[in-house]
Amino acid sequence: MTELISTEPATGAVLWQGDAGDADTTVAKARNAWPAWAALPLTKRIEIVRRYANHIRSQSEQLAELIARETGKPIWESRTEAEAVIKKVDISVRAYAERTAQRHLPSQPNMRAAMRHKPHGVLAVLGPYNFPAHLPNGHIVPALIAGNTIVFKPSEKTPAVGEFLVDSFNKTGLPEGVVNILQGGPDVGKSLTANDDIDGVLFTGSAQTGVALNRQFASRPDKILALEMGGNNPIIVWDTDDIHSAAVLVIQSAFLSAGQRCSAASRMIVKDELYERVVKEVKRIADRLIIDEPFSTPAPFMGPVIDNDAADGLTESFLALMSHGGRPIKHMARPLDDRPFLTPGIIDVTDMEERPDIELFGPILQVLRVEDFEGAIAEANNTRYGLSAALIGGSATQYDQFWSNSRAGIVNWNKMTVGASSEAPFGGIGLSGNHRPSAYYAADYCAYPVVSMEAEQTRASIGIGLKDED
Repeated sequence: MTELISTEPATGAVLWQGDAGDADTTVAKARNAWPAWAALPLTKRIEIVRRYANHIRSQSEQLAELIARETGKPIWESRTEAEAVIKKVDISVRAYAERTAQRHLPSQPNMRAAMRHKPHGVLAVLGPYNFPAHLPNGHIVPALIAGNTIVFKPSEKTPAVGEFLVDSFNKTGLPEGVVNILQGGPDVGKSLTANDDIDGVLFTGSAQTGVALNRQFASRPDKILALEMGGNNPIIVWDTDDIHSAAVLVIQSAFLSAGQRCSAASRMIVKDELYERVVKEVKRIADRLIIDEPFSTPAPFMGPVIDNDAADGLTESFLALMSHGGRPIKHMARPLDDRPFLTPGIIDVTDMEERPDIELFGPILQVLRVEDFEGAIAEANNTRYGLSAALIGGSATQYDQFWSNSRAGIVNWNKMTVGASSEAPFGGIGLSGNHRPSAYYAADYCAYPVVSMEAEQTRASIGIGLKDED
């Protein structure tokens, strides 16, 4: 049995210890529970997930504290995540009613035609570490409402939050086996996705893993695969008189959650005439950001990244950008050698001959200066990813041009690239997703439509094409 240990990024203290689970045993439990769960009336399933929301509400501060300790995020940010977990239930109920409601279709006399939806069966949910409660919850709740059973494998870096979620489901009257936790690392995840008795995988994580899953299921069109992956997201700063507000939006887009958001801005594209003023103000604000432990006073803007391996990789990435022609504007620093705290790194990559098209999952902002708006859009689209993009400043006409030509699933104007509403679909194109957006549209991949033509009596005749009877 492989033992897992979760430590607090900010302190190094051991937070959780446990054993890795067995994928086949866990999937079998979910399969056994599925027929009865799927047969429950929709109203009953909704009643149960509402009880779950009420339980989380009563434990929201405990959940927020656990998220803060296990991820290193400031407690104020962790509280917003706990609140999002609660709100997801009502949003998912509304989404299911809108996206998958039963409908009567036009039909012939003495017949009715209807469209209804059925659950897939057993769904594997693979969760990330950056939002270890909110993002898997956004898969699990819609899937339960639709009538699926769940095997949830949290990130091996945030097992304690995953266990808290599943315990919360099971304390609110959910039948045994409907929501199951499977702790473990990548090998356990591979065993889960390889199990032929699952009916689909709902994944949030890196593009590398998402592409591997896409290859794995290429010959299995019978399995639903919903991929929510990362981004190399652009934020364009164009004609604006409010340089300070523009810089604030850039800072929030790039460095909230220590840059560990799939929708974080990785590239700031600036009009040449504004470059000096914008860069100066972005650096000035970045220099003022408080980086500290989750519960410290005054409240930090951001905490550490998830672990020392991540911090080492980001430091190496910043040095690699420098060695390949990047000009540092604000050096990334590591205040404590044995803790994964990082100061934001800002680097001008305009003159780099080859810029890496990768997701730098942390507080690194690359800066490019351009001369014209068409060039800015071209740079924004110069990526295989396509999750989030934003324009700061510019005219309404320019925003229309930007919106029409942007290759992204989220396109904002004078707003951050991060912080998308759960009331809207969330997803991207390219290496950011496989055209199955989550959040409000999660209902679409949690059930499939079934169209029926129905008559109460058996009555049929053939009016043409028959020989005369002898």
